[in-house]
Amino acid sequence: MEIYNWGTFDKQVWTFTLNGQNALLTGDIGSGKSTLVDAITTLLVPANRAACNKAAGADNKERSAKSYVLGYHKSERHESGAAKPVPLRGNSTYSVILGVFYNAGYGQTVTLAQVFWMKDLQGQPARFFVGAEEQLSIAENFSGFGKEMSNLKRRLKVQGADLFDTFPPYGAWFRRRFGIDSDQALELFHQTVSMKSVGNLTEFVRSHMLEPSNVVERLSALIHHFDDLNSAHESVLKAVQQVELLIPLVSDCHKFSDLSINKERLRGYRDALKFYFARQKLDLLTSRIVNLEGELVKQEARVKTADDNMFKLRADESVLKQNIRSEL
Repeated sequence: MEIYNWGTFDKQVWTFTLNGQNALLTGDIGSGKSTLVDAITTLLVPANRAACNKAAGADNKERSAKSYVLGYHKSERHESGAAKPVPLRGNSTYSVILGVFYNAGYGQTVTLAQVFWMKDLQGQPARFFVGAEEQLSIAENFSGFGKEMSNLKRRLKVQGADLFDTFPPYGAWFRRRFGIDSDQALELFHQTVSMKSVGNLTEFVRSHMLEPSNVVERLSALIHHFDDLNSAHESVLKAVQQVELLIPLVSDCHKFSDLSINKERLRGYRDALKFYFARQKLDLLTSRIVNLEGELVKQEARVKTADDNMFKLRADESVLKQNIRSEL
């Protein structure tokens, strides 16, 4: 744990090293024990939940992030009689709280940090959140950047750190790496980190160690929607019955579809028969024509031969007639 300009820890980096062990933090009243506890709480718990100086049993209004950033360490009374806190720092400085978490089993290191600065003395401090999967330190990584916070942000981004402007994404970032599934664990940590006493143990366990669950509302909702559930059940049964009744119809539809397809196929065959037989007839007639043409050629040759014989016979007839006349 490292802090810089946080509460009365002023002008230098203060380090609290645990090395994975338990530690006992002791000191006189006002020595800064609660200040360190509040730094850890601020690092892990949203600002709207954190209660500063709770470890000392003080009122929530006694300390705040502003009082820690400015370093209020005492009060002075003015002539009007009103007490005014005296700060160690003005609005030209900045504050850093940083925690390094190491998992020896996986050899993983995660650094969380928050940087605060005052834009004006009247309002609350501005801040941004930092997460890095390596070990960072205030002296090496959060100093020597000049007066502009944009320079520090730019440097951290170049070094591979993730920066966030609000707590929710920052909280989701480190919960995912720490293996914390929900905010309930951090809520329990916040309630127990500086606990003085437990009034009602049962109520404490119910409120802070169990996930919230409104059973009465859920039962009321179930009872209210019972009619809808019953109606839905009846609709399902009716749908099942309708499906069973439709199964034969669907089967008949499939059969009808198959028969219709077969009918069209056979009709196609029937319609193709006339073209088939016409083709067969054409082939036969073509063959017949070829045969007749051959026969015609033969008959024409015989006719020519007969004509030649008839011409010769007529010539012989004429010679015979002359011979007969000459004999008479």
